[in-house]
Amino acid sequence: MCGGASYTHHGEHMRVYFPNPKAKLPVIVKNNETKLILWGRRKSQMGKLPLGGWARLDSIHAGIWDRWFPKPVKIPVISFMEKDHEGKSHWFDLVKGQWIQGLVAVEKQEQRLYVVTIEPELEHNIHDRWPRVMSG
Repeated sequence: MCGGASYTHHGEHMRVYFPNPKAKLPVIVKNNETKLILWGRRKSQMGKLPLGGWARLDSIHAGIWDRWFPKPVKIPVISFMEKDHEGKSHWFDLVKGQWIQGLVAVEKQEQRLYVVTIEPELEHNIHDRWPRVMSG
């Protein structure tokens, strides 16, 4: 489900984990520049956007996210972290040209980023939701 990510922003290597309420992830904006956006919303945080840091692809297609004016974005990370069924962390590297699909949701002045997830294709995967890795 992508509980953490590592990326480079302005030459600085960053590693963030979703439980941190200040966690931000990079998104690619105009002119191929990156901007850091708050990753999801936790129960302890004020706001009206959905709790959590993930958006299921099927729920996006079903229109569930429409009320938050979802905007698809590219999240350019170096690697992401998943925990297995025993709670052990595993890091997965992306290769050049790959990114994680994200969704930026908006409610008045509030804006948050959600990692788009899919069901994993691998038969014996460590998690039932997997970030949607794209390339092109």
